[in-house]
Amino acid sequence: MNEATELIAHDWGFAIFILSAISFCILIISISSLLGSKAFGRSKNEPFESGMLPTGSARLRLSAKFYLVAMLFVIFDIETIFLLIWSVSVRESGWTGFVEALVFIAILLAGLIYLIRVGALDWTTKVRR
Repeated sequence: MNEATELIAHDWGFAIFILSAISFCILIISISSLLGSKAFGRSKNEPFESGMLPTGSARLRLSAKFYLVAMLFVIFDIETIFLLIWSVSVRESGWTGFVEALVFIAILLAGLIYLIRVGALDWTTKVRR
């Protein structure tokens, strides 16, 4: 086969795959809407978790520190993945890779020290410090 025919055959296969995936999703959604419960009531709209009835409002005001700690966790977690990948290939990277990993860890420690000095990880109020 020539190159144009192979390209068209590849595109048709991909198009069939996409159409079958979309049709499968539509089929699953339509079956679940047909077989699903249609009963409405006050108790159907209440959240229910582990046999406990809800108390209070679900609209809690959380401190921005929760989000800050979550972002810091994600950032340091991704950097841990980079170090894991480096540790798998430590023999192939040699001393150059080792020095690069040390620089990477030093930058991480500098960032962590900066966050501690700024007080981003301090949960106490200024009065209690």
